[in-house]
Amino acid sequence: MNQYRYRARDPQGKVVRGEISADSAGSARQRLREQQLQVWSIAPATASRWPTRDRCGAIRGGDLVLLTRQLATLVGAALPLEEALRALAQQCEKPPQARLIQQLRSKVLEGASLAEALGAFPRTFSPLYCAMIAAGEASGHLAPVLARLADHSEQTQRLKSKLMQALLYPLTLTLVALGVIAILLTAVVPKVVEQFTHMQQVLPLSTRLLIASSDLVRSYGLWLLLAVLLTLLVWQRLLRRPHYRLRWHRRLLGLPVVGRIALGLNVARYARTLSILNASAVPLLEAMHISAAVLTNDHARRQLLQAADRVREGCSLATALEQTRLLSPMMRHMIASGESSGELDNMLGRAADIQDQAFISQMTLALGLFEPLLVVSMAGVVLFIILAILQPILQLNSLMA
Repeated sequence: MNQYRYRARDPQGKVVRGEISADSAGSARQRLREQQLQVWSIAPATASRWPTRDRCGAIRGGDLVLLTRQLATLVGAALPLEEALRALAQQCEKPPQARLIQQLRSKVLEGASLAEALGAFPRTFSPLYCAMIAAGEASGHLAPVLARLADHSEQTQRLKSKLMQALLYPLTLTLVALGVIAILLTAVVPKVVEQFTHMQQVLPLSTRLLIASSDLVRSYGLWLLLAVLLTLLVWQRLLRRPHYRLRWHRRLLGLPVVGRIALGLNVARYARTLSILNASAVPLLEAMHISAAVLTNDHARRQLLQAADRVREGCSLATALEQTRLLSPMMRHMIASGESSGELDNMLGRAADIQDQAFISQMTLALGLFEPLLVVSMAGVVLFIILAILQPILQLNSLMA
């Protein structure tokens, strides 16, 4: 009997880890299946770490979408799974990714299901990905599930691309504005202000403020920058603690503009994930746990996990989600309608589409307001600098006249 270390998911959707005694890895995997555990990875207990996790490169973004779509095509053409994986590995042009696919094929040949093989690589394949594959294998409709998963991944990449494109210009404009102001205060202003040092008259208040600001930036600019970086580092450390992160995420959702954007993004992601899992024949409770796990806001995740507990106790999905106070009235009515008519996955998909459009509209509006405000603020700072320099010059001309 050998000892094997495993990582799996129980019927409630929780991740469990432990060790089990068995003659081989296949028998250990079979015993865990009998315990209703979905095995993600299994390895000898003598190994210091999971051997397949660090030796294979992760598949990201468009490569994962392409891999999923190609696998859906090959499986849909009635090609055996191990032959489909071998074909994908042979045509893959990136050696790390080809090694990962070979590892998947080896696990499948050892007797593992595709979902169990994918679970050994959590950096590449998310719990959503593994759960959908497991549901497709159990229902015998793996090819349609793979195609649906590829569409979901492609849509997620498209949304991320839109978000990055929308944020690129404001971030660039902010950096340029800060750089221009810093150059003015450290290089331009001191040389101009030197002309006023020999004046016996009292300088205007704006000029004195400008001189003080310039001296502060020149003398303590690096220290101020280090203080800001240190504050951000401490803030990042605090957010790693669940208590502080939960409190911050709760307050974040209450902010006027940023909170609405963050809530819209999380709710859209939850509805989209729940729709896909429900359409892939994943049990509702497991689908709710997985959908909550993909959220980035801890407060929203906790509220939706509590909704899953209410559904387990016999509450309807629409009522449980309504008690979270996270969903809009339209989404609640659509979910209630889909639940009563038996078209929950269709209604969830429509609700996710509406929420995606609302999120994009809110983001566009927020950035549309931020850009002119930034330009006006920068123009105001430059105008103040110009007036602070011109005032003593005009005052000197008046005295000479």
